[in-house]
Amino acid sequence: MNLYRSVRAVADASGDDAIDWESAADAAKAATEPGSIALTADEREAYARDVRDARAGVREVSGLEFDVPETVEIQNRHHWIDANVATFERIMRTLETHAGTGAFPGVARTVNTGTMTVLLAFLGRNVLGQYDPLLLADSPQEDHALYFVQPNILNAADTLAVDADRFRRWIAFHEVTHAAEFGAAPWLSEHLEQRMEAGIATLSQGSFDRDAFRELDAAMTVVEGYAELLMDHAFDGEYEDLRRKLDERRQGRGPLQQLFRRLLGLGLKRRQYERGKDFFEHIAAARDLETASLVWEGPEYLPSHDELDAPETWIRRVER
Repeated sequence: MNLYRSVRAVADASGDDAIDWESAADAAKAATEPGSIALTADEREAYARDVRDARAGVREVSGLEFDVPETVEIQNRHHWIDANVATFERIMRTLETHAGTGAFPGVARTVNTGTMTVLLAFLGRNVLGQYDPLLLADSPQEDHALYFVQPNILNAADTLAVDADRFRRWIAFHEVTHAAEFGAAPWLSEHLEQRMEAGIATLSQGSFDRDAFRELDAAMTVVEGYAELLMDHAFDGEYEDLRRKLDERRQGRGPLQQLFRRLLGLGLKRRQYERGKDFFEHIAAARDLETASLVWEGPEYLPSHDELDAPETWIRRVER
């Protein structure tokens, strides 16, 4: 880690855009130890086996037809930062496209670049695994991707005092459930992109499209909640200790980490996990997993913001 080099990269930010993305990535990596991805042949096979088992288990309990992405990477923290800079740039580019040169009035490029550096560095040190649907990608032919951040997985397993192999397997199952969702619902990426772009367009015009953001929040709550439901049914063996400890980790233990999580919207993500899980547990208990899977039949089957808190209302609507 080289904080001086990180500060220099931010200070040297240049270009015509509101954020110098190359400088942000360089600064984030300079402020973050990459960690090791030196794996034995057995460890690499263990990752591959976990993904295969997760695919088979999720297929069996859900009845969904899907496959995992061709791109499955074991990353260090710097790899994750490089992979996600493009995602953040696509999102911010959409904002700048709608807003023109007035997207960031009075805000210096250096400040924007520094803010993005902090975001990338914090997430790079904390993300365990990621299913990346490549939202807002330039080409629809770009393949989705599955990432495992090896040093973060080992560090989290040690901090939570759980078996590292079992913890890695748990992360694999969670990310594969997301692959199942997007694989079973080819329309989902476009649906999320449209809601995201609608919200960004109004924000850049100085207004707030409440409906667009409520629909986006509802859709993401479904994505997170359904994944939690499948995890409970597909993962082999006991999992309550892992779920409890991960829930504690999501809350953040120290005041500084809690502050970062609030600033980055990670508290919202935790609420999506909990609210979505409650919705699908009710559906599974009242009907079954097959009924819960109806959410992927089409956008019209997604529960509304209000239906997420009234699952019986959603059941009545889709069973008509």
